[in-house]
Amino acid sequence: MRLVALLLILFTASARAGDGPLTSAHMMLPVAISGNKVSLESFVVRPDRPGKFPLVVITHGMPHGSGEEFFTAILNRSPVDYSNAAVAFAQRGYAVVSIMRRGYGRSGGGFSESARQTCDYLPAARAASEDVVAALASLRNEPWVDAEHVVLLGHSVGGLTVLAVAAQDIPGVVGAVNFDGGRSSFSAPNQPCAPDNLVDTVAALGRTARVPVLWLYAENDQFYGPDLARRMFAAYSAGGATVQLHVLPPFEPNGHNTVMLAPADTWFPSVDPFLEKLGLPTKTVIGPPLFAELPIPPGAVAACQEAFAGYLANPDVAKAFAVSTRGHCGTGFGRTALEAREPALMKCKINSRGEDCRLYSVGQKLAGD
Repeated sequence: MRLVALLLILFTASARAGDGPLTSAHMMLPVAISGNKVSLESFVVRPDRPGKFPLVVITHGMPHGSGEEFFTAILNRSPVDYSNAAVAFAQRGYAVVSIMRRGYGRSGGGFSESARQTCDYLPAARAASEDVVAALASLRNEPWVDAEHVVLLGHSVGGLTVLAVAAQDIPGVVGAVNFDGGRSSFSAPNQPCAPDNLVDTVAALGRTARVPVLWLYAENDQFYGPDLARRMFAAYSAGGATVQLHVLPPFEPNGHNTVMLAPADTWFPSVDPFLEKLGLPTKTVIGPPLFAELPIPPGAVAACQEAFAGYLANPDVAKAFAVSTRGHCGTGFGRTALEAREPALMKCKINSRGEDCRLYSVGQKLAGD
């Protein structure tokens, strides 16, 4: 494997279908951007068998805020945040790599996506796109990558980022999915900074769009709602771009994070026809991973029973689950299981309003086993 600094093979889970299991790994991906060599923190999920697989590269959004709070938030980002989507694609036979752009998580290179005070989105989107293009160049020669069939998926600011990549002639990129894409909703819900600039930005990217793009926006996205999404869509398509827009049903109070938090089967029916038109796999060939059948924490409240089911379904083992004396809970993630323990206990303490909390499980095992 050419990818260096492989940190940890997380799991090789058995599957219910006969085509083999999935495997996943945290890794630092070496890339060259503007002549500088940096490493991008990444999370890989793919079929655990020989062969080349169509590649899906996922790129993330940006937290709100400013100053120290903002930079603390971007350092806390993890590529595992998109594991639900990654597993759904991998089950269909894709190799999926979720990357952290420069300055996020443990990626090097420093933050490079400032839109300045004028909300000048186009230069920021192009700067972010450099990371995705560099990641593709690094990944294309991997023995498990079919470099001629690459799909990009971007969420929020990542959605704008993949539009910037789709506007370039990048070898092997055949399509992109823009999931609730936008930039800088700072002032209030549905009031992004300079929305006209955002519309102008996607219009510019649409004029040179090279590949088909699917836009997915939740009906109750509190940052880039359907009205703004349709304005952006019209501007993007006016330049001749091949694009389609699907408005997804509401999810939770704010559907902006549907791709991160909602079960993939709630939105993948909108993606499958798009993949089919590209001549890419849509049929699930690998069943859901079989994880340890841990018992629900005794006395857990209903919300925590549901949270624990989601915890077990997450493919990352760098996680922990804590419970309080009255059945409240908290889930923590990290780069290692050890790192995940403290945030699990902290979230449990917050959710229970100060009750005593203890670790219930770490990774796929009960705490203490």
